[in-house]
Amino acid sequence: MSDKVISVTELTKSIKSLLEDNFPKIWVEGEISNYIKHSSGHRYFTLKDEGAQVKCVIWKGMSRYLTFEPENGMKVKASGQITVYERSGQYQLIVSAMQPAGIGDLEIAFQKLKAKLQEEGLFDESHKKPIPQYPERVGVVTSPTGAAIRDIIKVMSRRAPWVEIVIKPAAVQGETASVDIAQAITECNEYGQFDLLIVGRGGGSLEDLWPFNEEPTARAIFASKIPVISAVGHQIDFTISDFVADLRAPTPSAAAELAVPDGAELSGYFIDSYRHICQAQLENLESSSDSLRDLTSRYGLRKPMEIINFRMQRLDELRQSFKKTALHMVERFGNQISMSTARLEAASPTNIMGRGYAFVSSPESKEAIKSFTQIAVGDIVDVKLYKGGFKAGVTNVRGEK
Repeated sequence: MSDKVISVTELTKSIKSLLEDNFPKIWVEGEISNYIKHSSGHRYFTLKDEGAQVKCVIWKGMSRYLTFEPENGMKVKASGQITVYERSGQYQLIVSAMQPAGIGDLEIAFQKLKAKLQEEGLFDESHKKPIPQYPERVGVVTSPTGAAIRDIIKVMSRRAPWVEIVIKPAAVQGETASVDIAQAITECNEYGQFDLLIVGRGGGSLEDLWPFNEEPTARAIFASKIPVISAVGHQIDFTISDFVADLRAPTPSAAAELAVPDGAELSGYFIDSYRHICQAQLENLESSSDSLRDLTSRYGLRKPMEIINFRMQRLDELRQSFKKTALHMVERFGNQISMSTARLEAASPTNIMGRGYAFVSSPESKEAIKSFTQIAVGDIVDVKLYKGGFKAGVTNVRGEK
């Protein structure tokens, strides 16, 4: 073999030297996407335009020279050294200076649509539907081959294996993806057998996530009668779908966590509840047993006939006492009646007349004559005696002495 064979490392080093020698320091203009400020202090992002993209790094030590904080969608001019990251074999720009060059076209479109839909009320909290606490069937609108669906299935199967997962395939990247996603959401609603929908995809560049920033997707989510969780990209990514959805999840895995309860926690809760119920029932049984023992130990339940006989004896005593009291009262009332009768008879006019008295009255008015002033000489009066009576004429009237 005449051709010299070199290792991958040697090839990469040669390319790295070639690039570094031919591009000692350059300025590159593009739009920032996939911006990450790492905990180490380094910053990683991509500069892109309509036709290509390049990886960029700002080392921690160079960050202090920045006059602004870079953001996704920002159009910038970056100065630095082209090199090759040997581990991945990718070339990248080591940025040493950066200045704003304006806002990228995609960011302008994003802000424009966001303002439009917000003005129409698509983001209002009053339109948000509650997420069901215990869904039985969850629909997932995403690519059937992407990492997102694998993460969702893994998390949901671990947390709630009884929940049915139905995948509604849809393109999540490309020019027609937004229409495809909107159609999938509409068909899920027409089917109507879902308690909840998860709509999303894994991470990517701004262009990769763009279908979730388009109007068809947003309006389909808003029109959905089924509650929707938006799960697009990574935690730092925000899309129009996130604002319209009933709930935003930072990642597809997080969406699965939010969608279903934790079976282990539920199991523990039910076990604790069962224990509490059993303990309460045991306490109730023990209390009832104590009450029953107390009742059965009472004298009345041990010798009921003896108590009944005692009560009957007491009843006889009361009956005899009542009879005696009644006879005494009857006798007393009889004596009182006899005494009253004697007094009445003594005061009776008939008895008085029997002692020689007479009852004198006017024959016309039948009025008793009690005084000499009621008569005059020549008047006729009625005189009633103890036995019989007569009429008499007045021949003489005497006054009081």
